Amino acid sequence: MRRKLVAANWKMNGDKAANSALLSAFVEGIDTQAMDAVVFPPAVYLDQVASALAVSGIRYGIQNVCAADMGAYTGETSLSMVKDFTADYVLVGHSERREMFADTNAVVVDKVKATLGAGLIPMLCVGETLEQREANQTETVVGGQIKAVLDAVGIDAFETIVIAYEPVWAIGTGKTASPEQAQAVHAYIRGLLAQASAAVAQKCRVLYGGSVKAASAQELFQQPDIDGGLVGGASLLADEFVAICQAAKGV
Repeated sequence: MRRKLVAANWKMNGDKAANSALLSAFVEGIDTQAMDAVVFPPAVYLDQVASALAVSGIRYGIQNVCAADMGAYTGETSLSMVKDFTADYVLVGHSERREMFADTNAVVVDKVKATLGAGLIPMLCVGETLEQREANQTETVVGGQIKAVLDAVGIDAFETIVIAYEPVWAIGTGKTASPEQAQAVHAYIRGLLAQASAAVAQKCRVLYGGSVKAASAQELFQQPDIDGGLVGGASLLADEFVAICQAAKGV
């Protein structure tokens, strides 16, 4: 049985006071005995998050990382810096990074390889735009994003890698893929991995991301190939995110 995982992607939001209130609510309300929870704050708040979650079972990570070890990369954050804060996860290939910051498949591959090499866990984001879905290209797009990483790191790495399927058309739009739509793509992803190793495919956790709300979480998480959620806007609302985590625990 794959353990459910719910991740909070705060994106470029927050301040010290708001973060403190959110984190206190997370620590009080999230029970990690039966599920896993991860918080991805903006990098400047990593120290605050690390301190607040130090005695909890909630883990944390960074929203983006540079594949280089160190050097003249103004504005970037290295994996060694992330490890200084005992973070566990790195978000890689989010659609906003792919669209706005030129994170191509090749760039994503480099970041995944560097993250694995540093002993951290990549959360690999994949997903199609509305135009691609309407053109029946979902499997082609999602499959290409996964195969680029699979070809570079091998199937065994997917025992560590977490995949987050995030239909771009459902991010920040209020639209959510139906449980059946989401399950179909998750099943495709697991089947793609199974072509290389059925055992690894069964171990790899595949999350759904795309306007996940407390009201929709339980039905989504009940699908056989959906192992949790990557939550954006709702992770900035303490009651919503805690309720999503409770839904994962219940399933």
